Amino acid sequence: MSETELTQAKLFDVFSNARRRRTVQFLKQQGGSCDLAPLVEQVAAWENDTDPDDVTRTQRRRVYISLYQTHLPMLEDHGIVDWDPEGHEIELLPNEERFEPYLDRHLESQHAWHRFYATVTAVGVVAFGLSVLAIGPLTSGLAPVVALTLCVAVFALSVAQHVSRRPLTELPLGRTSR
Repeated sequence: MSETELTQAKLFDVFSNARRRRTVQFLKQQGGSCDLAPLVEQVAAWENDTDPDDVTRTQRRRVYISLYQTHLPMLEDHGIVDWDPEGHEIELLPNEERFEPYLDRHLESQHAWHRFYATVTAVGVVAFGLSVLAIGPLTSGLAPVVALTLCVAVFALSVAQHVSRRPLTELPLGRTSR
């Protein structure tokens, strides 16, 4: 299929599946080509939120079969990869910038935002408990200051998470987040 035939609708269709997006993302990380085995390991690791060394045989087999039978042939049919099923070699074809907007970003380096939120919540609960009991420096006069500080902290964490998940977000003063 030629580049002119790869319309936006077809790109949406091709990249509507996470395994196909992850396959292209991994190929980009590997410099444009790799063998099937490391691709299967990494895609299975991403899907199971684990380290590639901890992927089970069942998880690996499930990813291998779908990549081999469905996803790699579809990517090849659309001119995105060159796939050799006999040699298990995959090569990303040029023009990958065309489908960059459809790919997952930061697959391996996502922040554990739930830990930040849990920490701020725990600090808030402890501060609230101390202010209610009027223990230590958190008397009823300081309780509003503590509440305001925690609200600002939650807001800052929310903004940081939003910006990290949308790397090309337009920020005030004409800056981008990336």
